[in-house]
Amino acid sequence: MLASVLNSPQAIEVNIQIVRAFVLIRQYALSHKELTDKLKELENKYDTQFQDVYDALNFLLQKDKKLTEHNNRKPIGFNQSKENE
Repeated sequence: MLASVLNSPQAIEVNIQIVRAFVLIRQYALSHKELTDKLKELENKYDTQFQDVYDALNFLLQKDKKLTEHNNRKPIGFNQSKENE
């Protein structure tokens, strides 16, 4: 968060205030049934959408990792440069 990037008392204080604000919003939301139901509905909707994004990112990361491993492997076969020596 902010305090981990900027190591100053003001950054730490702002970070604490941000966390407190989110805690208050969460408590307010939990105290109101209708708002809580809407929040849960939104969480479920966006969790599935973000899961698709996470799956795509993981696929791309694995693809890059496999490509790097493939390019860094020791080649097999005949090497002409050693024959000329």
